[in-house]
Amino acid sequence: MKFIKNNTAKQEQDDATLIAHYKNSGNLEMLGTLYNRYMHLVFGVCLNYLKDEEQSKDAVMQIFEELVLKLRVHEVQNFKSWLHVLTRNHCLMALRKQSKNTTVSIDDTFVENTDFVHLDIDDTKEKKLTVMEKCMETLTEEQRVSVDLFYLQEKCYKEVADITGYELLKVKSYIQNGKRNLKICIEKNNGE
Repeated sequence: MKFIKNNTAKQEQDDATLIAHYKNSGNLEMLGTLYNRYMHLVFGVCLNYLKDEEQSKDAVMQIFEELVLKLRVHEVQNFKSWLHVLTRNHCLMALRKQSKNTTVSIDDTFVENTDFVHLDIDDTKEKKLTVMEKCMETLTEEQRVSVDLFYLQEKCYKEVADITGYELLKVKSYIQNGKRNLKICIEKNNGE
């Protein structure tokens, strides 16, 4: 087990080094080396959400293009998990765009279509995401901003305080109260 732990720590250090070099130089080769380590995982997540191989390949390239800009402005502690969140969000946005543009024709076989009758897991995730977004809007400005930075953008308390200008103790309070209010709102809206 020790060997695996040491290897993981070395990998994270290498990721951090590559990120630092990329941020300093803007060298896309450094970013390419880093992204190449996780491209198969990005493709797997995309394929899981999008259910289409070609669309997933396109998404892998689009996510790399997003990284070119986002990695320069975000402080990333754990690249692998940060990239997973970025990939998931990219896929959910793509699915949301598709659902807005999808037209369905209704005919006699529509009701008998068993694929449509069974609740799709991705559809459930999309509904939960929509409920969460609506509930985020119900929070106070301070809570919403703090929760967004802490949970969705993976900032630490100090980074949230630096970005917002709020006192550190206030940030902790906003996050704790925002999380509680968000949970109450989500449970209330899921029950309907």
